[in-house]
Amino acid sequence: MSVASCTRLTKAATSLAVLLFVSLILAPKAFAQASASLSGTVVDSSGGAVANATVTVTNLKTGAVQTTTTDDGGRYQLSGLPAGRFEVRVAKPGFARETRARIRLAVGQDPTVDLKMDLSTTDAHLGTPETKPGTPDVCASGHEFLTSDCTLTWHGITVYGAYDVGVGWVSHGLPENGYNYEGESLINRNGYEHRFLIAPNNLQQTGLGVRGKEQFARGWSFVFNASSGINPQSGLLANASATDFINNGLPRSSYSMAIDGARAGQPFNDEYYLGISSDQVGTLTFGRQRSLGTDAMLQYDPAGGSYAFSYVGYNGTMAGGGDTEDSRWDDALKYRLTYGPVHFGAMYKFADGSGGCYSASSTWTAATCSPESAHNNAYGIDFGGAYRKFSGDVVYQHYNQAISVLNPLLGPQSLSAPYQSTTDSINTNPITGSNLIDTTNTLYGIVTDNNAVMAAARYTWDPVKIFGGFEWVYYANPTDPLGVGASDQGGYLLSGVEDNNLDSPKVVQIWWTGAKYAVDKRTDLTGAWYHQQQNDFRRPSTCSPESYRASCAGDLDEVSFYADHHFTRRLDGFAGVAYSWVSGGLGIAIPHGPGVPYRYDSNMAPTVGARFVF
Repeated sequence: MSVASCTRLTKAATSLAVLLFVSLILAPKAFAQASASLSGTVVDSSGGAVANATVTVTNLKTGAVQTTTTDDGGRYQLSGLPAGRFEVRVAKPGFARETRARIRLAVGQDPTVDLKMDLSTTDAHLGTPETKPGTPDVCASGHEFLTSDCTLTWHGITVYGAYDVGVGWVSHGLPENGYNYEGESLINRNGYEHRFLIAPNNLQQTGLGVRGKEQFARGWSFVFNASSGINPQSGLLANASATDFINNGLPRSSYSMAIDGARAGQPFNDEYYLGISSDQVGTLTFGRQRSLGTDAMLQYDPAGGSYAFSYVGYNGTMAGGGDTEDSRWDDALKYRLTYGPVHFGAMYKFADGSGGCYSASSTWTAATCSPESAHNNAYGIDFGGAYRKFSGDVVYQHYNQAISVLNPLLGPQSLSAPYQSTTDSINTNPITGSNLIDTTNTLYGIVTDNNAVMAAARYTWDPVKIFGGFEWVYYANPTDPLGVGASDQGGYLLSGVEDNNLDSPKVVQIWWTGAKYAVDKRTDLTGAWYHQQQNDFRRPSTCSPESYRASCAGDLDEVSFYADHHFTRRLDGFAGVAYSWVSGGLGIAIPHGPGVPYRYDSNMAPTVGARFVF
C-alpha cells in the first residue's frame, strides 16, 4: 500500500472516529429531548432508607412496564420514559406496598417521586401485619393468595391477619390457660416447673383485622382500622385480665399462667380508629390506638416486639411508658407527619371510665367512700429522622392513673393479704361491713402517674442492622387516687386498689441492643440483649439480701437468639431461645408479702414454630 493510500485511509479513519464520538455525545441528548426520566427515594415510616425495594413504573396508556431496584440509600432512577401518564409502585417483603398514580411526564422532564413504605407489622406484642389499603395488587385466585403477597382487598377495604404458633419448653413455667397470649418465655414470679407447651404468638400476634382508605378529595382520604388478637391454641380473644381473675383466691401452687397487658378480651383488643389523611399535612386519627412508645418499639427492637424473644415486646413496660397496659390508649387522638427525612408524632388520650369510690380511712365503708372521677388522661410526643443508613427517634409520654395488675386477688393461703379474693380494699385496708362491689372476676391494681423518655436508633450496615435504645421512667403515687370500682382495660373493675404503693418516687431504666443479620433473601439471624434496672425507693432504705422488698433496687436481664426462614412470602419458620434472670427487688413477688421472692430467679425458653401472614 502506498504512502498516499495510507494517508487517505488514516484521514478517513480519523474522520469516522470523530463522527462516531460526536454521535455518541449527541445521541443521548437527542434521545433525552424525546423522552423523560423519573427518580426518587424510598424510605420507611421512620425516614430510614429502604434498600433493595422493587420499583415498578407502568405507562397507563400502553401498559408498558419498567422496573428497577433501590440502592443502599433507597434511591432509584428510570430513564427513557415516553411522555404520558404513569403509575409508580414500590414493593419489598416485610413492607406494605405503596403506589403513586396519575404521574404526568413531559418530554425532557426529570421529576422526583419519593415514596414512604409502612412496615408490615411483625411484632408479636402489637398486632397483625399491615398492607396499605387501596393497594391495586389484589388476590385474583387462591393460588395467587398462597404464592404471592397480594392483598385481600375489595372496594378499598383490606382484610389482613396472621397465625403464629409453635412448641416450646420452659425451665420454670406454669400450666397454661386459653386466655394467655404471650406464652411463657419471660421469667415469671410464680413459675416453678419445667414443661413443654404450645407456644402462642411468638413472632407476632395471631389475629384478624380490616382497614380501609378512601379518597374524598385530591390528596385527602378517610382512613380506618379495626383489629384484634386471638389465641391460636384456644381460639379465644387475647385477654390478660382473665388470666388473673381465673386464679383469684387460689393458692400460689395452683396458679396457671397470669399476665398483665392492654388486650383484655375487647372485640377489637388491638386497635380501632378512624380519621383523615393528607399527602401534605399528615394523618389524624381517633379511637383505640397504639401508643407512640409502641410505634417506636416496633421500629427499634431487634426482635420486632416478639413475645418469644424480646423482653420489651413481652413485658410492654417500655412501650407503655412504664406500664404494659398503656401500650394502647383508648379514646385517643393521634397525629403523624413526615416531611422529607424527619417525622413528628403527637398523641392525646381523653379521660374515660370510672374512678371508683375512694376513702383514705383505714376503717372505710361503702357509705363513707367518695365517688371519684377518672383522670386517666395521657399525652405524648415523638421526634425522629433519618440520615442515609441511620435513623432515630426520641419519645416522651405521660400517663395519669396508670394501672398495673401484678397478681391475682390473693386468697386464704396468702401470708400478707388473705382477704383480697373475698373483700374490697383500698391501700391494703379491707372494707368494713358489706362489699361495695362483688369481687368475682375483678382485679387488684397498683396506681401511679408515669413519665417516660425514650431514645432509640437503628443503623444499617448491609447485611447487618444494628439496634439500640434506652428509656427512663419515673413513677409517682397518683395526684388523683382511684377507688374500688374503678375501671381497667376491657371494662373490668378493681376490687382492690393501691394509690400509696410507693414510699418515694420509683425510677426504672431500660437498655436494649441487638443485631439482625440477613444470611440471604430468605433467612435472618437475630440476637438481642435487654436490661431493666430499678432504684431503691424503699423508705427507710433497709435493703439487704436478707430483707429484700419489691421496693429495693434490682435488675432483670434477658438475652435471646433466633433464626427466621421464609419459605414463601407468607409462610416462615423460626427457632430460637430466650434466657432471663432477676435479682434484688425485681426478684420479689409482689404482692405476696414482705420478702417473698420469685419461686425461681431464672427461666430458659427454647421455641420452634411457624407463622402464616396475609
